[in-house]
Amino acid sequence: MNSLLSALSTRYGASASADDMTPALRAAAANPVIESLLGHRSVRAFLPDPVAESALALMVAAAQSAATSSNLQAWSVIAVQDAERKARLATLVGGQAHVRECPLLLVWIADLSRLDRVGVLTGVPARANDYLEMFLVATVDAALAAQNAVVAAESLGLGTVYIGAMRNHPEAVATELGLPDHAIAVFGLCVGRADPARPASVKPRLDSTVVLHHEQYEGVAARAAAHAPEGAEREAIARYDRVMRDFQASQAMPATDWSAQASSRVKGPETLSGRDRLKTALAALGFPLA
Repeated sequence: MNSLLSALSTRYGASASADDMTPALRAAAANPVIESLLGHRSVRAFLPDPVAESALALMVAAAQSAATSSNLQAWSVIAVQDAERKARLATLVGGQAHVRECPLLLVWIADLSRLDRVGVLTGVPARANDYLEMFLVATVDAALAAQNAVVAAESLGLGTVYIGAMRNHPEAVATELGLPDHAIAVFGLCVGRADPARPASVKPRLDSTVVLHHEQYEGVAARAAAHAPEGAEREAIARYDRVMRDFQASQAMPATDWSAQASSRVKGPETLSGRDRLKTALAALGFPLA
């Protein structure tokens, strides 16, 4: 099996023969960029070695090369290396040790405040910034930029993991980072050299047939009431449950079906780790979301 097929097999938890892959995937030619993307894994154990300033600069340059809506560039990133600040942020995100231990924490900001200031500079008030659309623009811009930074980091031999829990206590995070109104930390990103003594593995994903639709959303009537998966989707989810149980066993983790874990995660507002009050927090941070 070539290296691309091997990477695909690992990503989907398929057999070593790749028999479960679609003909298009089996026929794919070797591609080092795609192989690198398929090899992404979340790293939560880091060596204490600092991240070089040149690496940080390249990650930011890669981030700024991502697509951005109307070239508004409605995001910022804060590089946190101070041990005490990382420790305080680690507490705010539920005590995640890797936030405290990583040599570099990047906090990605959905940032409309810069456009507010540009409006003052040009004498054209940025009234559209009060609308939900602009908050979405800033959030999407930040996510696209961060993913480019992750790809760059991995090309430099660094490991990363996203920290969505930065939204657990957004007002406190904003205070810690000195954010102005119209700016919110949407997620963090731990960066550093992975500790080889505690390696991370590639986590399998749902089969591509579950997420790829052609022309229209397949298998579910438009805007239909929620119902159990049927047919191919049901079979693919059952297969993925088996794949994840095998993966968890290989990692000495408790065996849990993905379907059960996912359902538990979206069961109700109590499963959102405080983020059920995000709309209130956004208003406090200057986002009226008209």
